[in-house]
Amino acid sequence: LVGMKRLGVDPISPLGVLAAEAGFEPFARHEGLHPDQSLDPDLPYNNWLRSLGYAGRNPWHDFANSAEGPDGEVLSGWCLRNATLPARVAEEHAETPFMTERAMAFIEEAGEPWCLHLSYIKPHWPYIAAAPYHAMYGIEDVPPANRDPKERNGENPVVGAFRRHEESTTFSKDEVRSAVIPTYMGLISQLDRHLGRLFDFLKQGGLWDDTLIVFTSDHGDYLGDHWLGEKDLFHEEVSRLPLIVRDPSPAADATRGTRSAQLVEAIDLIPTFVEAGGGEAQDHVLEGCSLLPLLRGETPPRWREAVFSECDYAIRPARTDLGVGPDECRCFMVRTADWKLNVYNGFGAELFDLANDPGELDDLGDDPGYAAIRDELHGVLEDWLCQRRTRITLTNAEVAARTGKSRERGYIFGAW
Repeated sequence: LVGMKRLGVDPISPLGVLAAEAGFEPFARHEGLHPDQSLDPDLPYNNWLRSLGYAGRNPWHDFANSAEGPDGEVLSGWCLRNATLPARVAEEHAETPFMTERAMAFIEEAGEPWCLHLSYIKPHWPYIAAAPYHAMYGIEDVPPANRDPKERNGENPVVGAFRRHEESTTFSKDEVRSAVIPTYMGLISQLDRHLGRLFDFLKQGGLWDDTLIVFTSDHGDYLGDHWLGEKDLFHEEVSRLPLIVRDPSPAADATRGTRSAQLVEAIDLIPTFVEAGGGEAQDHVLEGCSLLPLLRGETPPRWREAVFSECDYAIRPARTDLGVGPDECRCFMVRTADWKLNVYNGFGAELFDLANDPGELDDLGDDPGYAAIRDELHGVLEDWLCQRRTRITLTNAEVAARTGKSRERGYIFGAW
């Protein structure tokens, strides 16, 4: 907003909205609100709740993300011990059905063709669900935590600092996991139900057979695995995401209902959408690869042998715990089919043998017997960093057309 003001761009103008929303055109935006009463609570979901009779300045918190005590008191969903209680909102008025309704309204108004990014906030903190989803699962449904005391021996300093975060020490307690994870699972079931409503809507409107659907997430959640909470680092629980693609084209019938072991990244989605829509991917900007060949049983001429992720933890308490500056908090992951290397700026690396240690419980980052593997993966990471698309103002075709043509344009370099 400060940059737009300096340039004289109105933030609510079409150009300003596109800049502020990173190219998206928002139909409805809902990210949840914090209970801080200084924040403006007049977002669409709050206004919708008020129209249904949920009174107050912040019904997102007081109803959708809080339970009710024995004396009618509001019990905030931010307190994890309340996760076993039902939210004060009716199920049909919770966040997931609200966003589903907004998605269907968009589709009705959009006409064709359209592209919709439908981003559900749940399952997510505050971990609280409306009835009956708050009680759909119990302690017996909670899988054991993927962790081992040996992980704490010689742990990487950055990982150790994250394990000292409040959310990590809290989720390391079995009583917390037993309270929260059944509710987390209930929120997933609620999402599943409302996605079913959306798919039925597409079928009834005659759109099912020509709509490409991609289901994925931005990250996983530790919930106590590896003695961690939240989402910041690189274990499989956080970085290995669901990716389900329903391609309506008959060309995808050959792979329908199957699983692929290919390594893919979130950046592959935009090239996929561009190709599916008949567009031309701008390869000087986009680093991903279209998934359509994989979906349609074709063998791409080449496919990636590694995937990457990066993290900047400058605003997290781990930074001050480690005593480093805001510009010293970068870390990177490179993962192949069998190995994962996590590099922490200034704090060494972790190495996991995924073939023999899929739970990532044995860190080989300091083991001299694996120095060659670490060096090889460092090289893969370095190559990736050198190939980032940073020239975005000229297409590759424009660069090729200009190459060696300076004399024709009147620039004569080095003539004697």
